[in-house]
Amino acid sequence: MDKEKNVQRFLDLIRRSRRGKFKLYIGMAAGVGKSYRMLQEAHTLLRNGVDVKIGYIETHGRLETEALLQGLPVVPRRKIFYKGKELEEMDLQAIINLRPEVAIVDELAHSNVEGSVNEKRWQDVRDLLEAGINVISAVNIQHLESLNEAVQQITGVEVRERVPDAVLQFADEVVNIDLTADELVTRLREGKIYAPDKVEIALRNFFQPEKILQLRELALKEVASQVERKIEIEVTRPSDRRPERFLACISSNHRTAQHVIRKTARLASYYNARWWVLYVQTPAEAPDKIPLAAQRHLMNNFKLAIESGAEVVRIENASVADAIFEKTAELQITTVCIGKPHLNLWQIILSSGVFNRLLKSLTDRDVDIIILS
Repeated sequence: MDKEKNVQRFLDLIRRSRRGKFKLYIGMAAGVGKSYRMLQEAHTLLRNGVDVKIGYIETHGRLETEALLQGLPVVPRRKIFYKGKELEEMDLQAIINLRPEVAIVDELAHSNVEGSVNEKRWQDVRDLLEAGINVISAVNIQHLESLNEAVQQITGVEVRERVPDAVLQFADEVVNIDLTADELVTRLREGKIYAPDKVEIALRNFFQPEKILQLRELALKEVASQVERKIEIEVTRPSDRRPERFLACISSNHRTAQHVIRKTARLASYYNARWWVLYVQTPAEAPDKIPLAAQRHLMNNFKLAIESGAEVVRIENASVADAIFEKTAELQITTVCIGKPHLNLWQIILSSGVFNRLLKSLTDRDVDIIILS
């Protein structure tokens, strides 16, 4: 068994050495200058003899950004006919065939047209990295999966296109493109972000100073967290402390499960920890009893968990509390995350006679329980 582990460890080292490097620009909102900065960097790389290609850039009609495209080698986009319309997507295979040293890929959270190789552009970027191509990309903070609810509270808008937190974790470098709220509003008024007829609408909605400040705070905190994680991995010497391992316990309640998964993903990211999502199928939620809509939501939440970096554990047990205790011991969990008390999962645990034993057992094992509000 030890020999197999050693071989696997060596294979992982080989794969990492062949994998391309990933640099990610993060911004608090559209218009802070992420695409502009990537194109500036592309020109610098080109002047220094680096084979750089523009895999995909979105200028949004901004004259300054379009001007920077001049002189840069652009990979032609792939045309796709979808529902009677001709649409354009990044040509992933063409970039892989060209094998540039560096590919510039904008709009990381973009959803590809149906029929593309991958559902999302971040998956295209992953394929480029696996092919040994270095990638520079960009994303706004509101597109980060675990921040979806926080952003919705700030802006009043649910962002549909999102990237899993795990994408940031495989970035080798995360750079924040920062502007003050006043600077961003000035750029908007000068017509450098949207067309003149959209400026007033933007100012009344998304681009209110108090909203921008809160998004800016999220972006700064996220980049600081990524830097801390990198220091923890590459600089800090290993200590004798027990590594953190999180267990997110979910039920078939769709919204609650999403919330628990996102919050646990952020905790695991902060501690650079392994984590699992546990769903206990009780007799009341057997396949022939659970509604089809609930089954579909479960599958979607399992997918969300995996994309966010979790390992999904699905087991059958009449006692949710017993199942949590068994998996906590088996997986050497340090922290169990559960939804707030009025939710179904918590009610099931409280109603079971073994809850006190579970609580005592977890306490004896020095396991924390976090009730996520």
